[in-house]
Amino acid sequence: MEKNRLEALSDGVLAIIITIMVLEFRTPETADWAGLASIYPSLLSYLLSFIYVGIYWNNHHHMIKLANDVTGGILWANLHLLFWLSLVPFMTRWMDESGFATVPVFIYGVNLLLAAIAYAILQSLFIRQQGPDGPLNAALGRNIKARISPVIYVAGCALTFASPAFGLAAYAIVAGIWLVPDRGMERALRNDGAAKKAR
Repeated sequence: MEKNRLEALSDGVLAIIITIMVLEFRTPETADWAGLASIYPSLLSYLLSFIYVGIYWNNHHHMIKLANDVTGGILWANLHLLFWLSLVPFMTRWMDESGFATVPVFIYGVNLLLAAIAYAILQSLFIRQQGPDGPLNAALGRNIKARISPVIYVAGCALTFASPAFGLAAYAIVAGIWLVPDRGMERALRNDGAAKKAR
């Protein structure tokens, strides 16, 4: 099966997720700086969630570019990932409307952890399809970011019970780690593009 439909579906779902998040913004009650300041927490939670969705879109895009054909297992694994990502707008709103209470911040972190696990499953299926010497596995290398992210998520979830701010800080740290471009992936994409032009 060709990978174009999987990529198109994923792009569409992620675009809808971002749209839902921004539509759930409530407007300030007053038309002044104080009104804008009153929705400052909403802006921060939206920013964090937007960054996460953007990170998944970016990495998913790169992974698909290096992938071969799509199997039935890959389709289901992709839907599994989209399921957890589709909950991000709900989790973001709940966290915001609760005033960043402990349980919503904890569940937000659990959702991020489950999305990371779902992405790892999808990635492993693509690697299995290509084999250990395939371009995706070579591009990932030691994949340190993927190894330490779940640990930080779990720590963040635990720290939430001490203070929700600690949990949010941990989730922000993971986002910051993934914002740094992956040189191995970019190099693999350049090599793949050059190889296709040479054919």
